[in-house]
Formats: sequence, C-alpha cells, structure tokens
Amino acid sequence: MKKYCIFAAQFLPHMGGVENYTYNISKELIKRGNKVIVVTNNTTGSVTREKMEGIEILRFPCFNLINGRFPIPKLNREFWKIHCFLKKQSYDLVVINARFYIHSIYAAIYAKKKKLQSICIEHGTSHLSVHNEILDMLGGMYEHLHTEILKWNCKDYYGVSKACCEWSEHFGIKSKGVLYNSVDLDRIEQMKEKKERSFRKEFDIPKEKKVIAFTGRLLKEKGIYELIAAVEKYNEVNDNEIYLFIAGEGDEKDYVEQHRSKFIIPIGRLNFEEIIALLKEADIFCLPSVSEGLATSALEAAACECFIITTKRGGTKELIKDEKYGIVMDDNSVENIYNAFKKALQNDDERIEAQKLCYAWLKQNFTWKTTTDNLEKIVLNNDRK
Repeated sequence: MKKYCIFAAQFLPHMGGVENYTYNISKELIKRGNKVIVVTNNTTGSVTREKMEGIEILRFPCFNLINGRFPIPKLNREFWKIHCFLKKQSYDLVVINARFYIHSIYAAIYAKKKKLQSICIEHGTSHLSVHNEILDMLGGMYEHLHTEILKWNCKDYYGVSKACCEWSEHFGIKSKGVLYNSVDLDRIEQMKEKKERSFRKEFDIPKEKKVIAFTGRLLKEKGIYELIAAVEKYNEVNDNEIYLFIAGEGDEKDYVEQHRSKFIIPIGRLNFEEIIALLKEADIFCLPSVSEGLATSALEAAACECFIITTKRGGTKELIKDEKYGIVMDDNSVENIYNAFKKALQNDDERIEAQKLCYAWLKQNFTWKTTTDNLEKIVLNNDRK
C-alpha cells in the first residue's frame, strides 16, 4: 500500500475538469489498495473533513475570488488545524493539480519541508482570462511570478496532455511526461446499455435529422457564441437540418437561453447518466474551445462514439489524431464550425468510420487504468533510487 496526498484547489461537490480528474485518479488508486487524501478548498460550504468512497477529504476555509474560480485559503483557526494535521503525516507522493493557485504553492512548500516526493500536473494551455485586457495582463504577470515561486519548491512537472506540457514550456518548465485525462470506459459502457432517457423522443426530433451536442461549462472560451451562430447559419442555408443540445451551466447561461429555439435546446446541468444518454443519441459532439487541457467532455463523447469537431487549441487534438478520426479546426470562427458541420454531415460513411477509429484510440490510451499505471510508476521509480 502507498499513501497519496492529492492537492486540488477545488473538489467535489464543485464540478469541473480538475475535480473530475482528482476524483477518478483517487478512486482507481484506492481500488488498487492505496490510501488517498485530497486536500482542497471549501468553495461549496461543505463539511471541513469527510470520507467519500474511501477518499479522505480535507477542506481549507477560503475566499471565493472570480466567482469561485480562484479560491484563496483563509488563515484562520480551521486552516491551522488542518495544517497541523498534515505536518504529522507522511506520504509516498504529493500530487499538485494545476499550477497557478495559492493552494498549489502551499502544497509544494509542504512537500519540500517534509522532504516528500511531489509532482505538479498542468491542466491548462493558456493564461486564466476574465475577459478584461488590463486585468488579464496583470493576471499573466502574477502567474509568471507565482510559477517561479512554485518552481523553487517543486521540480517535477507533468501535463494531462502533450499540449499542456507544451504550455508549461512558456514558463521555462520541461515536463517529465503526460498523465492523460481519461474516462471510466467500463462505467460508460454500462450506462450506454441503460437508455434511461431519450432526448430525441423528449424533444420530438425526427429520426432523419442530425443532433449536435455540447456538454461543459457555458463560458466564452468554450466557443459557445460561435457554436450557436454556426448552427443558426447552417439551418438557414440547409432548411433546419440540425438540432443543437447545450448541456451545462456557467457565465453564459443567459446568452444561451436568449437563443433558445426549436433547434437550439439548452437543457441545463445534467447528471453523468444523462450526459451519456445525450451523447449516445448525438451524431456530432462539438467543442470549439480557445483553451483546453484535455476536455473530459470530448473523451466522454468519444466513448459514446460521437463524431468530434474541435479546435487545435489544447489536448483534444491528441484524441483526434488526424482527419480520419474527426475534425480539428484551426480556430473556432463561425465559418470554420459551419464548414466542419458541412463536411461531417455530407459523408455518413466517413463520419461513422471516424467514430469507430476514435473510440478504439480512446480505449487504448485514455482510461483511468492506464493513467493510474503511469502515476504509480512515478512512485515505483522513486523507490528504486
């Protein structure tokens, strides 16, 4: 048995890519007989300490800056109580998720002082943006300074995709490898058989019409504006051939609702079973992001054998190896998305073959079993030194 301490600035019940990554890695490690503790921030008003599916969780009290996207620990009595507990512990590996949080610097200093092996996993491929030119510039300056402090305390870096490792080079970091974001393919296969909800039936979509799906946070950087415009344009030219389901919540929820129509259908936040049911019925999954690490939503879409349209920004292009596997656009312009729809929908045979190839590639490379194997090798190699 090995002991892992995983730091994630946000964790369940808060939802997001890093949270999902931390949860699934933890579950797989525990399944193999290891012990896992997750140290996070209490962004959701949850209990300070609990155990969930074998995962021990500690939550620092915190300030929720940028609508909860950037939590900062409060140095109060509860914080120091958790700190004193951690000082008494020893772990075989300290895993730090995401580089730019104060939480991550605390984790790196903690591991260094305790003389514990630590690694930092990059999840992004661009600077954090609040869509304000001046604030984004100041944020970038802060991030470079922050990363220099982190580099003094943590020496080993990885990414959830090769694209993340390339982004780390922007900060003078040479990554040691990739610990891919992944999916629980066995669980998804079981859910695909249940067929608990039919969105086509629920919204009375004719069998011959094509369904586009988007699942994820409703943010500008996800390309929501461009996706909606491309669907509207396509239907104007092609006599309402496609339906777009938008599943998720976020800053752009009001904008999405304003564009609700018979053919653009916001369905809010879905649970995991409902997401799989939607993706299973979709013909195309479109993620026109301007920044991604390696989107969980795209991996889930591949697991459900959707045809995937995405951009070259981020790691999804590592899932879509070439044009035989899907479409990777240069950028998320409305014209590019429109043309991608046109290409995918005009050749059913090529689209279906791409879905099969992408599923096989996912099964070979993007499962939690494979990623956890690679994480455990880091501890094993350290033991041999």
